Amino acid sequence: MHSQDRVFSGLNATTMIAESTAYGLIEDAAIAVEDGRIAWVGPRVELPSKFAALPRTDLEGRLVTPALIDCHTHVVHGGHRAVEFEMRLNGASYEEVARAGGGIISTVKATRNASIDDLIAQALPRVDAMLAEGVLVIEVKSGYGLDRDTELNMLRAARALPDHRPVRVVTSFLGAHAVPEEYKDRPAAYIAEICIPTLRAAHKEGLVDAVDAFCEGIAFLPDQLVPLFDVAKELGLPVKCHAEQLSNLGGAKLAASYSALSADHIEYLDEEGVQAMADAGTVGVILPGAFYTLRETQAPPIDLLRKHGVPMALATDCNPGSAPVTSLLLTMNMGCTLFRMTPEEALAGVTAHAARALGLQDCGRIVAGLRADLAVWDITHPAELAYRVGFNPLHTRILGGVI
Repeated sequence: MHSQDRVFSGLNATTMIAESTAYGLIEDAAIAVEDGRIAWVGPRVELPSKFAALPRTDLEGRLVTPALIDCHTHVVHGGHRAVEFEMRLNGASYEEVARAGGGIISTVKATRNASIDDLIAQALPRVDAMLAEGVLVIEVKSGYGLDRDTELNMLRAARALPDHRPVRVVTSFLGAHAVPEEYKDRPAAYIAEICIPTLRAAHKEGLVDAVDAFCEGIAFLPDQLVPLFDVAKELGLPVKCHAEQLSNLGGAKLAASYSALSADHIEYLDEEGVQAMADAGTVGVILPGAFYTLRETQAPPIDLLRKHGVPMALATDCNPGSAPVTSLLLTMNMGCTLFRMTPEEALAGVTAHAARALGLQDCGRIVAGLRADLAVWDITHPAELAYRVGFNPLHTRILGGVI
């Protein structure tokens, strides 16, 4: 028997798998854990006798969900952009700020001047805020270095976060986030001379789990990203794409042609792009924090995504410019309030579908065989997670069966 082997009983389990009830809810449930994984879940009265000898923890009727997953963040970066926030409130658009040398480029300067230790120290308060709301898996992107050394340092800092906090980190190489000043008007040369060699170096060092890119007029056009995605395919790395955030350039369709894990933002996505994602099994990652912060008016095509059966994930997009958001619970509320997602879609979006957006098959649901990564809430109904604003009902997190 391992120290984490036990039975959690007296709970209401939201399994987030197909069940006869909404949310896959099992009332008065029990969860048996062995060796850090779920061994059994079901009604408490049906608990198999073979688990009777395990230590038992009574959760006193609380709701248990899979631990939350933030599947799109830029949590590792230097500095802040509060001044640009003020600029936008005074009338400047996000695109105007970017073209004037602000935006991503201003964060690049701060990040290049930060050491790995600096990057970790600045990221940890943001990570702590996420963990306090039941998050156990965080995706972290590079993309604020735009040179070899800083991009690698960002990924090294991301990989080091679990040494400081009980969190699981998945990394995405986002070297194609913007064109740095030294390559102004030469995006193809930047991809060939900096981005691709840095990706190869990151892969060789074991720093990268997926390859991301920003497909937009202020970043890279689809044809400019083909060489990068070809190298990702060569290296056996899945791709993701920031697509159709400010316009429809076909980024999601390009990503789907590479069987992408996800296309993210997608406010300007059309039905052709949705169909391409559906055919490829690509998840749509909805990011209401950026929509809210930038005061956008074009909402993502939620009805089309539903119509074509495209899974929808939700994430904070935590970044210093367009989404200084660390609350996944607030993100769930915004997904419902701004985009008319249902509370059940929102919860699936930060659990089962978020796991799929990261290519993770061992978490995101309460199912026998998966990791016992759970969140315990002081609430009576799952809809409360998306319903309340500024309220955190987390009771405790359970990581690999350990409270």
